[in-house]
Amino acid sequence: MQIAIVIYPGMTALDIVGPYEVLRFIPGAELRFVWAEQGPVTADSGVFVLAATHTFDETPSPDIVLIGGSGTATATIAEDERVLDWLRRVHATTRWTASVCTGSVILAAAGVLDDVPATSHWSAMAALEAYGAHPVSDRRIVQHGKIVTGAGVSAGIDTALWLVGKVAGDDVARAAQLMIEYDPQPPYDCGSFATADAATKRGVAQIAGREAVDLIANEPGTLIRESAALSRIAWTVAVRRARRRRTWSGRLRSHRPTSRR
Repeated sequence: MQIAIVIYPGMTALDIVGPYEVLRFIPGAELRFVWAEQGPVTADSGVFVLAATHTFDETPSPDIVLIGGSGTATATIAEDERVLDWLRRVHATTRWTASVCTGSVILAAAGVLDDVPATSHWSAMAALEAYGAHPVSDRRIVQHGKIVTGAGVSAGIDTALWLVGKVAGDDVARAAQLMIEYDPQPPYDCGSFATADAATKRGVAQIAGREAVDLIANEPGTLIRESAALSRIAWTVAVRRARRRRTWSGRLRSHRPTSRR
């Protein structure tokens, strides 16, 4: 079984490293890190580097495809036709097409999630909607047919364990969970937007602001490209909502009873 994990510049490392450590327990699995070209690919930290072992052209029909997200590059990759075209082509023959975090936004941009329920990082639900998916914000894993989407970052481990159970059976998945000693007992109860308090949310905003400042200082072009791509997504959301309001108002008018004289 061939498993293709998409990597790209600016990806969030845990989105794909966590699933990799789980998916490799599938008996006979051949795992590939795929990108447009072979060689090193730097994560969003600017420090963590992985190597693309195979190109898209070398991987035309994987059994499982998994793509992770990014805090700085999702919108840009969601406009990269090399990625989108490959995802469309391989999805036609995959056994499972999966995403972690904002990787679902990239799947949606490729048209894979049209009218499909899907989840993502809590910050990306509007982008999912903009690309035609139906955002699900209260589930860690969402399956629709052969598509499975995981919530933010750490949910990649859960998603991968779920996939191992489906592909290799529950016993293998349980063994994989024990091998990596995946027994979450976090010291804080703020791992979802629903449970986090206001102070924690403000802290997230401050961290995001600091990261943007660092990005401006070190890679201003990257921030400009991502901001432009995010602006296009925002416009898409606005237009979609306006069209929806117009459609519903038209339906209401058409069903309004006519007055009798």
